[in-house]
Amino acid sequence: MRRRRLASLLAASMTATLAPMFAASAATAAPAAATASTETISQTAASPAGAASPAAQPSSYKGALSWYAQQKPRWKRCSADAPAGLQCATIKVPLDYRAPGGKRIDMAISRIKSTAPDKRHGVLFSNPGGPGGEGLYMPLGMRERLPKSAQEKYDLIGFDPRGVARSSPISCGLTSDDEDWLRPYKKERFGEDVAWARRVAAKCKEKAGDRLPYITTRNTARDMDVLRAVLGEKKISYVGYSYGTYLGSVYTQLFPGRADRIVLDSAVDPARTWRGMIQWWAEGAEPAFDRWTEWAAEHNRTYGLGDTPKKVDRTFWELVAQADEKPIEVDGKPTTGDDIRSGMREAVYTPRYATEGVVELKKAAAGKPASGKRLAPFVRSKGAGAAAGASRGAATNTTGNAAKVPSDNTMSSFWAVVCGDNSAAWSRDPESYRRDAIADKGRYPLYGDFASNVKPCAFWDDSAEPVTTVNNDVGVLVVQNEWDPQTPLPSGQALHADLKGSKMLTVRGGEGHIAFPNGTACTDGTVVDYLLTGRLPAEDVTCEAPAGSEGKARGGQKGRNGQKPGVIPGAPSPQRAPDRF
Repeated sequence: MRRRRLASLLAASMTATLAPMFAASAATAAPAAATASTETISQTAASPAGAASPAAQPSSYKGALSWYAQQKPRWKRCSADAPAGLQCATIKVPLDYRAPGGKRIDMAISRIKSTAPDKRHGVLFSNPGGPGGEGLYMPLGMRERLPKSAQEKYDLIGFDPRGVARSSPISCGLTSDDEDWLRPYKKERFGEDVAWARRVAAKCKEKAGDRLPYITTRNTARDMDVLRAVLGEKKISYVGYSYGTYLGSVYTQLFPGRADRIVLDSAVDPARTWRGMIQWWAEGAEPAFDRWTEWAAEHNRTYGLGDTPKKVDRTFWELVAQADEKPIEVDGKPTTGDDIRSGMREAVYTPRYATEGVVELKKAAAGKPASGKRLAPFVRSKGAGAAAGASRGAATNTTGNAAKVPSDNTMSSFWAVVCGDNSAAWSRDPESYRRDAIADKGRYPLYGDFASNVKPCAFWDDSAEPVTTVNNDVGVLVVQNEWDPQTPLPSGQALHADLKGSKMLTVRGGEGHIAFPNGTACTDGTVVDYLLTGRLPAEDVTCEAPAGSEGKARGGQKGRNGQKPGVIPGAPSPQRAPDRF
């Protein structure tokens, strides 16, 4: 059932990078500028990797950092077309926590206040994923996801992470070609790929080098704690999706005494940040592909791809071989074998979706009319990040000015974190990427070479701090679909093992990236009960996938209740970039 003939994979990964729903505008309200010294960096300042900070009261900041905690946000409606209940503001945070008296940058924040102040428990922060995902609109999505009882308990808090969108956005001046980063290995093109990676790293250093070392997950976690202090809260509760699970776990490591009720959905394995997580996309696709061949064979009477998994496998790889020899015309665009492998990487997690796509691909390969909509996964879109950025570029920033977010901000902030969080994960030898791409194309033929090929991080400066070692006993609920294309099940299990005080909710047979909410009493009830009461389940929990899911656990699949893959229920703007976490 293993297809070991061709291989190179998709340029996609459902990230939780959603397009913004609303343009936000708000005024910065900070106390009159105080003279800040670097004498006391307090608990949010740079600390050894993995070091935990003691619990603290809202006003625990000392020395130069105390100025930041004393800010009074000037809340106002985010924009004329935003719901009146969504308020925005901007606060200041240190660019470098080792020198808090130095340069300050913006942190755009938002809130929807508790609907029942007399029942209010505290604040609920959230992050949609990324890195590079905007979070200012997240309270709107959380309001739709959470029941009335939870909306009474919390002020819903959103923010754009540092360097992203309205929080002092960075730009590397990248073109759409620069943003085309998931590249299949080709012997004759490897030199071009190395030159591309070197060029992107050089552009980022030239245009944003003064800020790049500080656009990291650790510093974003510190920003979250500054915001906690500004809001006058002793602790924060938090729901993080995808990359947001890593941000949340780093927060629990740096500030364990300030973490209240923490939900981490579709989890990143901290030990694999970030090269190893990208490689998960290839490793996780293999069992999903095998499950797809089984499902398609069982439904051969309907789809005609083969009555055994082996025949289905052959059908697919013959299409890849044909497209490698001569691109197949798909919706007016030439589609190569690499494009097909790339698109299948994500589609394969939803068997019916993948099967319908391959059926239409067969038609197109035979020169017959085919459904462009069902062929969409196989049509390669170069520079998707640039398109997303352009749509966001017209947004008004939180100061109320018409300043635009750079069109390459999503990609630039992505590289800042992926390369800057853990430079030790990235070899400085370009030839090592060639060797890995060749080997992984053999191990994981669908996507191995895409995931392991050279990236700009090979030419990035060393990280300003060591990567965070996550290893604590904070009470956390880890939530994970069994069939997740972006953060596969073993990734969630690894985070659960690192967080010694956590419990894990696994959705058996669950498909797609993001598990909560999925409309079931077991999954949604467990998460909501924890947010309402603070009580974790006594043991790990296994919930069944929604009734509409196709196939069996570790062997079938579909989107939640007919939903398209990658769509988060309740998200105000359910588009997800195909190459993020």
